[in-house]
Amino acid sequence: MSAELVSTRRSSDGTRKLLLALEDGARVECVLIPMTPMSELAARHQVEGAATRVTVCISSQVGCAMGCVFCASGQLGLERGLSADEIVGQVEIAWRLLEPGEELRNLVFMGMGEPLHHYDATALALRRLMDPKGPNIGPRRITLSTVGLVPGIQRLGRDFGGKIGLAVSLHAPSDAIRSRLLPMNRRYPLAELLGALRAYPLPRRRRIAIEYTLIEGVNAAPEHALMLSEILRDIPVKINLIPMNPIAGSALAAASPAAVLEFQRVLAERGYSCFLRARRGDALDAACGQLARADRLARAPSSARVP
Repeated sequence: MSAELVSTRRSSDGTRKLLLALEDGARVECVLIPMTPMSELAARHQVEGAATRVTVCISSQVGCAMGCVFCASGQLGLERGLSADEIVGQVEIAWRLLEPGEELRNLVFMGMGEPLHHYDATALALRRLMDPKGPNIGPRRITLSTVGLVPGIQRLGRDFGGKIGLAVSLHAPSDAIRSRLLPMNRRYPLAELLGALRAYPLPRRRRIAIEYTLIEGVNAAPEHALMLSEILRDIPVKINLIPMNPIAGSALAAASPAAVLEFQRVLAERGYSCFLRARRGDALDAACGQLARADRLARAPSSARVP
């Protein structure tokens, strides 16, 4: 077995964070996230036997080399990439942990690591996960998140025909801000990244998910929303707004609820589908940007600030 379950922590909302041990002693985390709004809707309409759909968030690396200032994995640095067996093994363990009435519905590469920084193993894992003789997870149910590694986006589009869902951690509407938040932007600036998104071979009626973490005093003002609306104008996107989740040792803070709603209003008025990401599992440090082994994070630098 490529990975073994070490511990499970459960939040009151049903989210479960799994700590997994790999054969060489390295450890990674993945998360099971029940899609409770769907189950609540079924309950209201008394849909007999309706399953609670579960999204599984998996890791592609032990740690991360991208260094994003608001992400716990980025504070740790990179130990190594996971093999395809180790990536698929997370899904197999999560499947065994599904509870009665739960159905594994979606799979997201949004855990520890940058999947396109470790492309060959990620691509092999994707093929195994979609294999009809194996897990048989359809590509429409898989989303891969990237900070914007342009060559990886291009390879993913060519190798899988754009059928794998793409989520891009954008987080800023200008190079000046984005390079402070995501160091990788200095290598692949916005013009190059946005060009790759325009060329990504999306199937009809599919959109690229733009992930935007809202940080007080950094990127969450109405003028930032206006700038964002301009740079995304000709790209088929949906925008997920994520109030920054707290991470240990960081001086950064989430934008206020009022600022988040105003940011959403500006984008919606300009015709964008814009959603607020519900906080799931943040009590477990299992929400967006929080995945990191607690013992290692305790040894990470004591503060994270925007330079």
